[in-house]
Amino acid sequence: MSAETDSTRGSTGHSTKRVWPVKYIIGYLASLALTAISFTLALTHSMHPKPLIVVLTLFAGLQIIVQLFFFMHVTEGDGPPYHSVFLALGLLFTFAIAILSVWIMGFPAFSSQVS
Repeated sequence: MSAETDSTRGSTGHSTKRVWPVKYIIGYLASLALTAISFTLALTHSMHPKPLIVVLTLFAGLQIIVQLFFFMHVTEGDGPPYHSVFLALGLLFTFAIAILSVWIMGFPAFSSQVS
């Protein structure tokens, strides 16, 4: 092996990439901004409840994307290419469950008949 190859390998034999702290700072600031905007919208009641739920759900989705790409390094893996498909499918199921739960809770006549 060459000296260049030896210097880029970690103790486990896997290649290690240099991580720039700017990426983490951008992710952290994006997470703080999304959280602050969501908290402010919910606290000030600046919107009607139904659009507010939609906006907060969208901000939650953006927060998931920021977390996945900036902190969990979804795009930086050497794994099989189909792991992205499974991740997208999991996100689809998660949002479907969340959105359908909110939709079902929006029918007060139906929920009062059940209990």
